[in-house]
Amino acid sequence: MKTIPIGGIDIQYADKGTGPAVLFLHAFPLSLRMWDGQEALAPRCRIVRFDARGFGGSDVGDAMLTMARIADDAAVLIERLRLGPVVLVGCSMGGYAALSFAQKHASLLRGLVLVDTRAGADSPEARKGRGDLAAKVMKEGAQAALDAFLPKLVGETTKASRADVIAKLKDIILKASPQGISDGLHGLATRQDATPLLREITVPTLVICGEEDVITPRPEAEILQRGIKGAELVMIPRSGHLTAMETPDAFNEALAGFLSRF
Repeated sequence: MKTIPIGGIDIQYADKGTGPAVLFLHAFPLSLRMWDGQEALAPRCRIVRFDARGFGGSDVGDAMLTMARIADDAAVLIERLRLGPVVLVGCSMGGYAALSFAQKHASLLRGLVLVDTRAGADSPEARKGRGDLAAKVMKEGAQAALDAFLPKLVGETTKASRADVIAKLKDIILKASPQGISDGLHGLATRQDATPLLREITVPTLVICGEEDVITPRPEAEILQRGIKGAELVMIPRSGHLTAMETPDAFNEALAGFLSRF
């Protein structure tokens, strides 16, 4: 792991392999460790991933963690590491940030992979729920986020047969900063509906969704596929909201097929 100063704080990142760059944006409330299984792709491309502010080894920021902030940090990282235009892979919160990136930094984008995510904004009820949870996390710590999110993050198959994935998720979430979790929750709650902007995306796009995903199920993935011209949709069996962690072989096969076009 390495760190790089961006906007007055240290951002932790990992950089492995050579060739065309693929930049990964992690889900909430996780870290770059969720993409450990994708380092297997490094022989054919350059795998770069980083911790959003307040998560993993990155410092906490001085304001709520908006999707635009994550996108801007990604753009700075691309420029500092001289990655050139990248294929951007975003899961859940990372997917929201990837959509913001596509709008703000299109010249740095050569391909887009949207994983277990959606274009729509939170409902008023969901926004209130995030605010309530943010207050609870600040009072009780990261355990409150673990209790709230873990049951929904993975599919029933993972719950029944992948204890190692569950253990890793618990470790990642419990190591997150309560302030970072709170900042992320507020940022998620304020994001705008990106659906009208989907037609502006012109780079090759792949949408991936777990068949057991209850947070952003297939209908949400289909909205992305229909909204982005030429986008393809791959459904991953026996996987929930975190396909890259739950079924890394199937996820990597789908991603490798997409990357072979570049």
